[in-house]
Amino acid sequence: MHFSTGLAAISALVASCAAHSLLSTPPPRGNTKWWGTCSAGAGCKGPCDSPMADSPFNSIYVPKKYVQRGQELEVAWNRLNHPGGFVRLAMVPFNQSDSWTAFNDNVLKYSCYETNCKTSAPNDMTFGYLNGPGSSPCTTKVTVPSNIPDNTAVTLQWIWFGGGIYYGEPDTSFGEYYGCSDMIVSGGSAYSDVHPVATFQGGDVTYPNSDVCKYWGSNKVGDCNFGSNMPNPIEGNLLSQSLEPCMHSPETKGKPYGFGSSDNSQTLTSLSPSAVYSAPASNIAPASDTGSSASSYSVADSSVPEDSSSVQSVYLTQTPDQPAIEPSSSGQSKCIPLPSSAF
Repeated sequence: MHFSTGLAAISALVASCAAHSLLSTPPPRGNTKWWGTCSAGAGCKGPCDSPMADSPFNSIYVPKKYVQRGQELEVAWNRLNHPGGFVRLAMVPFNQSDSWTAFNDNVLKYSCYETNCKTSAPNDMTFGYLNGPGSSPCTTKVTVPSNIPDNTAVTLQWIWFGGGIYYGEPDTSFGEYYGCSDMIVSGGSAYSDVHPVATFQGGDVTYPNSDVCKYWGSNKVGDCNFGSNMPNPIEGNLLSQSLEPCMHSPETKGKPYGFGSSDNSQTLTSLSPSAVYSAPASNIAPASDTGSSASSYSVADSSVPEDSSSVQSVYLTQTPDQPAIEPSSSGQSKCIPLPSSAF
């Protein structure tokens, strides 16, 4: 029996749907409920793949990763058969890693999802140009900011948003996916209390040497988190395990929210091909939060725990918060369920 190229591509996408995308380097916290993947559509609401209380970082038996101020960290994830979208990276003190506001106030960088990775079947046009299967590793680099004191436990957050083609539907977008990695900052460049400014590095496999990325749906973190809605899994119905797709919209190109004219912010001047762009902190989309905002680091609050009892003393007491979903002009959620005919 022979399968067509199109059928093989669809099979590859369907087979990978349970995995979608997740942070691989630095090693993420992981979770057991969703087999390591944190999908907003499946009910994992972030801001990390597991809450601070469940992080392996709390254990005195888990080796700690040390980094320095000014060090360039390689951040990696696998493409996992899904094209397009953006990646957002943020860093906060470990004891504030259950807070969406803390991460939104400390964004370091945005990049394209397909930074230096691509489909393994470039001639397969079933889902459009360079939208075929392939799970090659994707990477970017982010600099550890200088406003972190020595011996501070921190958490790096990774978000994928704006990805496309849910279960072979060319005009659909995925929800958001989250991952976090915990580490300790010690030494490096001189300490400075200057707050880092978020940057954007454009250019992907479809639009190389450019200041844009290919994406579907929304270019803004928070638009595809499905709010407090949770899926209602039905036995034997794999698609019922997630609220995805988030939106029905065609493939497009652009910059993350806050970096382009499409969101009414100031259009930034191109520096050079694949240049890095800076945006005011006020352009970073805020999220609702019942806890206090944390835009600076504190040695007293975020020092490295010596044992599990000292870790307990810095836990947040409020329920982990999440950004609110934004309604459309009709008052309905922007997240559109898959038509019943697809089940």
